[in-house]
Amino acid sequence: MIEFIVAKFDAITKQAVDQYAVNPVIFLVIFLGCAPFFYYSLFRMMRALAKKRGKEVWVWSTVFLCATAAPFIYVLFFGRNLPWWVYGIIALLIGQGIFSLIRKLRSSKKATPSTH
Repeated sequence: MIEFIVAKFDAITKQAVDQYAVNPVIFLVIFLGCAPFFYYSLFRMMRALAKKRGKEVWVWSTVFLCATAAPFIYVLFFGRNLPWWVYGIIALLIGQGIFSLIRKLRSSKKATPSTH
């Protein structure tokens, strides 16, 4: 049973590399490798928001966005012959990430009272 699963995974990986020039293993490594940066930047961004450190918020939100988008950027740069809808989904995911990040930053800015 395990040999069948491994053989199927190898066949799918080979097809993706041959047809689209995208290696799913590399995508997964980038995705999992960015996870610590994703969570750490989220933690630091929320802490900077709580302490009202605007410059730090932008630095950590940029790290957060890069960690989120990195695997999809790999597909965009190295993928070939991808269907048009794949590019649309990637653009939507990155756009949604930017939109939700901006919305979260704006809502947290409104929620914290100003001390002018």
